This record gives sequence, C-alpha cells and structure tokens, in this order.
Amino acid sequence: MTRRLRQAIIDTARAMNTAGINQGTAGNVSVRHGKGYLITPSGMAYDDLKADDVVQMNLTGKSTGKRNPSSEWRFHQDIYAVRSDVGGVVHTHSPYATSLSCLRRGIPAFHYMVAVAGGADIRCADYATFGTQELSDLALTALEDRKACLLANHGMIACGRDLAEALKVAIEVETLAAQYWRCLQIGDPVLLPAAEMERVLNLFQTYGKQPADAN
Repeated sequence: MTRRLRQAIIDTARAMNTAGINQGTAGNVSVRHGKGYLITPSGMAYDDLKADDVVQMNLTGKSTGKRNPSSEWRFHQDIYAVRSDVGGVVHTHSPYATSLSCLRRGIPAFHYMVAVAGGADIRCADYATFGTQELSDLALTALEDRKACLLANHGMIACGRDLAEALKVAIEVETLAAQYWRCLQIGDPVLLPAAEMERVLNLFQTYGKQPADAN
C-alpha cells in the first residue's frame, strides 16, 4: 500500500506538469497515510523521483526517509489535521490562478463550475512567506468549507478525498481562472446570484456520480 501511494504521488506530480498547471519543481503533492502523510521531497525534479524519495511525515512535523520534505509541508500537515474529508492535496503555481493571486483576486461566481471547489467562490488567502506557519494559517482560513483556494502572489491549493480528486479540482480551478482572466480583459462578468449558486451546490451533491453496480 505504501509503495503504491508513493508512486501515486510521483504520478500526480508529473501529471501536474504535463497538464500545464505546474512548472519544474515549483509545486508539491501529498496524500494522507496512516497517522500522517506522504509528501514530495524538496527541490527534486519529478521525472527523477523514485518511490524511496517520497517523504513520510507525521502530524507533528517529524519526517522519516532519506530526503527533506517540501518546504510547504506545514500547510499540508495542517490541512490533514483539521480536515478529515481530505485525503490528497496538490499545490501548484499554475499560470492563470497565480496571475489572479498576484492581483489578490479570488474567483467569484462568474460560472457555475466554481462550485467544484465546494462553495460560491474560490477565495484568495492573504500573502505570507512560503513555508511559514503564517501562510498555513491563512490558507486554512481560505479553505474553510472549500476544496481549493488561491494564495496571494504565490499559486493555489486544491484538496480532494484522494489524489485523483485533488488533481481534478486543481485542473478545474486553473480552467476557471483562465476563463475569468479572459472575461476581465473585456469587462466585469455578470455574477450568478447566491440563490443560483446554492441550487448548483445542491445539484453537485450527485453530479457525475453513477450507481456502484452500474457495470
């Protein structure tokens, strides 16, 4: 199980770069495991990673293994500590989400798919230096009742019940960021009212789900 999860982290990290939502070694990936989590190592090219390079962490900040963990391990750790619904976390410096974050703009309800992140908007956390407890605290506030947030002048965080969902949310958030960015080149988009977003969020409870015995 552990080796399979380590490989899943590597595959997800490589998939982020292939999908164009991350570059080089900028982002990081983690998955809940046992009483802690597994996370990508600091500063290593994803294409060069092997299963043994992935770092095991507990929820007190202690790591085991031959590599140092990502510098952003704090917000991964704190997310797992307070969010029992989260099993996977990805952090990216995707172009459009990062551009909006540098403007300190979240993503409002300009499109109903904003609900994929769990609410009527996608918040932008205030700025703090990367790798700090302050950044983690700000991220947790922005992620309250959400699966994703932007980080001011930095990038985005996306969460899911597993790595597959976290990656899916990250890709969708970057798509929304690109669409919103394009809208802003023309003017201010018309936002959906709160009642409509509440209706959409209710519909999303069953959206895309199939019966377990469908096959």
